[in-house]
Amino acid sequence: MKQALVCASFGTTVENGRLDLLSVENALHDAAGNCEFACAVTSRVIRKRLAMRGQMTESLPEVLQRLCDAGYTEVAVQPTHLLYGYEYDKIKAEIAPYNDRFNRLKLGEPLLANTQDLQNVAVALAQSYPRQDAEALVLMGHGTEHFAGVVYPALQSVFALQGRPDVFVATVEGWPLLSQIIPQIQAGGYRKVHLVPLLLVAGDHACHDMAGESPDSWKNQLESLGFTVRCTLKGLGRLPAVQQLYCAKLNKMLE
Repeated sequence: MKQALVCASFGTTVENGRLDLLSVENALHDAAGNCEFACAVTSRVIRKRLAMRGQMTESLPEVLQRLCDAGYTEVAVQPTHLLYGYEYDKIKAEIAPYNDRFNRLKLGEPLLANTQDLQNVAVALAQSYPRQDAEALVLMGHGTEHFAGVVYPALQSVFALQGRPDVFVATVEGWPLLSQIIPQIQAGGYRKVHLVPLLLVAGDHACHDMAGESPDSWKNQLESLGFTVRCTLKGLGRLPAVQQLYCAKLNKMLE
């Protein structure tokens, strides 16, 4: 019986973000024990850009085909995605043709799959970023039009219920937007804002949309309103507590 674990990630071209992703990959690799370990990059654009740099990566179907050809019979795929969104749907579609080609092919959950996950991630972030006087902690999520996007406002509610009303969650490409939470920050009397990515990797969105120098970056928008702003360019993947949550997802799948 030949077993393999595939870590499936959207990927990143930003070196700082690569450190975030590598931290999760290493944690899953260690948790995989004696299983064969492989990584897949699900974004075609990211794979193409990395190839232009001489960094060759595999798509998920390519990894599954390689494992099939090598005689592996049991394969587990653990995504590093945060939500049950469109990218997770894409993973399900890509593994579907291989369901009958292995004795067992399993797909793990995303990081935020249920209410307990929301509570666990909120605790991990609250411990990593303790409450500061007169400062709001604003988390930048990617956002999605998928129904799974309700996770973002739900997570802010979890923070409030856990005693952290100073934490606000907004998205780049979904709901709520930064402009929709600014009135709440102002109403709370906060004079300072700490911007932190609610993203696995602190990649392009974190470096440019959140902390960039353009007038419409979150940092500059908030500073133009009189807030003192600081930014942390560290993705969720670099938090040991989050790494362990991914490993727990893997263990749950392999039970």
